[in-house]
Amino acid sequence: MKIAIKAESIYNNQEIYQNQIILIEGGMVMNINAREIPFDYVKLEAEKVCLGLLDLQIYGAGNTLFSADLNHASLEEMELILIKQGCTGFLVALATNADDVFLKAIEVAKSYAPKIGSFLGLHLEGPFINPLKRGAHIEEYVKVATKEYVKEIIQKSEGIVKMMTIAPELQSEEIIDLLNEAGIIISAGHSMATFDEASKFFKKIPAATHLFNAMPPLQHRSPGLVGAVFAKRPYTSIVADGIHVDFEMIKIAKRLMEDRLFLITDAVTECHKGSYQHVLGNECYLMPDGTLSGSALTMIKAVKNCIHEVNIPIEEALRMANTYPAELLKQTKLGKIEVGNNANLLLMDKDLNIKHTIFKDSVY
Repeated sequence: MKIAIKAESIYNNQEIYQNQIILIEGGMVMNINAREIPFDYVKLEAEKVCLGLLDLQIYGAGNTLFSADLNHASLEEMELILIKQGCTGFLVALATNADDVFLKAIEVAKSYAPKIGSFLGLHLEGPFINPLKRGAHIEEYVKVATKEYVKEIIQKSEGIVKMMTIAPELQSEEIIDLLNEAGIIISAGHSMATFDEASKFFKKIPAATHLFNAMPPLQHRSPGLVGAVFAKRPYTSIVADGIHVDFEMIKIAKRLMEDRLFLITDAVTECHKGSYQHVLGNECYLMPDGTLSGSALTMIKAVKNCIHEVNIPIEEALRMANTYPAELLKQTKLGKIEVGNNANLLLMDKDLNIKHTIFKDSVY
């Protein structure tokens, strides 16, 4: 398929192009500043074009929560729904759960033949967290990591587990080294780490999970994990829905974290089976006992919130949703429109409403 995109503004990582034409052929970007549209290309127009969005922590979409529907159909449904929302790459998250759930999830994810290609792997949020900051996670499944269990996850994963959220203060240095050697991105979260503990861990841990949530609040005599995040500036995710984190706190975090703060949805969906059952509240999801669980965000809604509620410029809000998570994943091709890269673009109107998602050789 040959596609020509005529765009008023193109947001490409650190660059902004005006009134240019992108040519795509066979799912690859062939030209990003063409002078004219060849006669045999399908012509599309958009006020704004940007890279597809990356969500490194999402639990479910549509009618499926992956931990409750551990099958290929669940991953396929997530791909089909998220691509239309502009999310062209995502890690499916699993909260603290029984061992057999994690291991089955790994087997299902490994054997899945992607429908679209936007499923990038798994983010295990737990079970190695601090029970004092478990949030909506189920306490009976929380555990301290053992070398044997971590090795089993690594061996069975065969690379499908891309990221793990752990409470580093409860794990041995040997565990952290094992995960790093396996190429799994470690993210500090659901943690009671002190400032000194966290500062030490951030020498080996590149990320932190959903800033402010499931960690002690910043205090002037006890800066804690939040203070260490601000001081050491690892890549840090945040849920920009105004509920998990007040928009005024996101403003403060953005000023301090700059290009190390990135967006996730941490989104779930309505679910009435399995260990984690979620009901829709007021623009967020709750556990049956009323505990705040996941968000009802999409990535493009998180971007819009950053623009309209946090006063972040559009180009920077978009980088928070594609460039910075791509850097953390070390998949820089996902964070730049470049000749020779797979097509991975959102076509939007002036208000960032998505008109089309172009991914590889398909238009959605």
